[in-house]
Order: sequence, then C-alpha cells, then structure tokens
Amino acid sequence: PGVSLKQEGISYIACARIPCVVVNVMRAGPGLGGIQPAQGDYFQATKGGGHGDYHLIVLAPSSVQEACDFTYRAFDLADKYRVPAMILADGMIGQLMEPVELPPMRDLAEIPEKDWATSGHYGKERRVLNSLIIKPEELEPHVNALQATYDEIYRNERRAVSYMTEDAEIVLTAYGTPARIVKSAVNALRKKGIAAGCIRPITLYPFPDDAFAACAARSCTKAFLSVELSLGQMVEDVRLAVNGKKPVYFYGRTGGNVPDEEEIVRAAEDALAKAEAKR
Repeated sequence: PGVSLKQEGISYIACARIPCVVVNVMRAGPGLGGIQPAQGDYFQATKGGGHGDYHLIVLAPSSVQEACDFTYRAFDLADKYRVPAMILADGMIGQLMEPVELPPMRDLAEIPEKDWATSGHYGKERRVLNSLIIKPEELEPHVNALQATYDEIYRNERRAVSYMTEDAEIVLTAYGTPARIVKSAVNALRKKGIAAGCIRPITLYPFPDDAFAACAARSCTKAFLSVELSLGQMVEDVRLAVNGKKPVYFYGRTGGNVPDEEEIVRAAEDALAKAEAKR
C-alpha cells in the first residue's frame, strides 16, 4: 500500500521543514486489503506515521467540494508553517462525482519570498534543507523547534463544524463519509424526540478538542458517540477531549462496509440508554 511506503519520506520532509501536501484516500486494510472505503489510517496520519517526533496538518473532507477547498487550504497551511499537510479522505469520497466550484485564481506574487528556500541560482547565499542531524545537542533543539510550530498550529488552526449541539443529550461525531450519514441520523433521532447533535472535525490534527470540551461541559449532554469506518481510532482523541466528563461510546464498521442511517440511529439510542443507566 502506497502511503505506508512513503512514511519514511514524510518523516524526512517534516524534519527538513519542507512544505508539501499528501493525499491519502483510505481503503480497507490492514495488509493488502481491498479498494472499498475505510478510515483505518487515522492513527498513521494524526500520530506521525514515520519515525521520530513530528506531525502533519490533517484535513478531512466530507464532500468533493471540500476535497477541492481543503487542498487549496492545505497548500496555504503547509507553506505558512513549513510542515507537510495531508488530505485524509475515505475511498467513497475519492470515488464520488459531485459538482465543484473552483476558487478564483490567485496572484502568486502575493506570496512573500522564502528566506529558507533553495533557488538553484549561483551567487546567492548557500541554503541547505536537511534532515540529517546526528549530534544530540543539535537534534534536540531542532525537535523542540518543530514542537513549538505544532503548538502554534494547535492554537490557531483547530476547526470543526457543530450541528444542533446546543441542547443535545447525545452528541455524535464523525468525519468523511460517515459524517454525512451521521447528520442524517441526527435529523432522524430528532424526529423520534431524541435531542441529538453532531460534531464534524475538519482538522484531525490539530484535533478540535475545544468543540468537544464545550459540549461535555453542558448539563444537557449525557453521552458522546464516535462513528468511524474503523475499529476505533478517532474515538481515542474524543475521549481525551471529553476528559472523563461524560461517557464516550463507539460504533464502527470495517472491511469496506459503511453503516447506514438506521444502524447509527440504533447505536445512538443504545449509547444514550447506557449513559442514562449510569446516572
């Protein structure tokens, strides 16, 4: 599988602080797997899939329009922070055909010249972009400088979309294709008299923990449910964000299977019943 074989190179790029954008359209796995949609690469994308202490900015589209818009955004963020950025989509997003409105062309002259970039011109100061830092007394401050950049990204770039969470007793969360189905499930739950809402992370790294913490602090919220095309990966970040204030449950499908609205409604009802039994 291609993206797994590229992890060493991505680690090198991160260490050398070279902006780039990587697109990972996730398919079923592990191993050779299949071409059906899945979300089992979440850990690899958000926790640093290669060796060493580094992160990518990870954006998660749930439509073809967002795949386009987020790609533009990813290049801007990578360039701004000098980090690799990743578009993390599941295989269904990768195969969808939807109308797209392209952003207007930009004048690239507005982008300032980089004082670190190599140009290939003779007669200029020599610039070296390198990831080979052998001496511990040099590597540690370099890694610390990378972490300072990630801290800045965390402060400035967390993004999520909340839907009907203000009075929700159960808050569902999903990204990519499942987020579209979860939104429909929220509407179906509302019709059944259950106050449901959902949070859709736009950035998977940095994870929008502030959106979850705000919901967890509300007295009306009784439980969270993470819906994923995996056996449970993003749910770990949800639990960290909720920080024990409310129970967090999980519902997932794997192997290329995608849950339907009715499945998610039942999972939400079950999670809410379990949470109420604990109160």
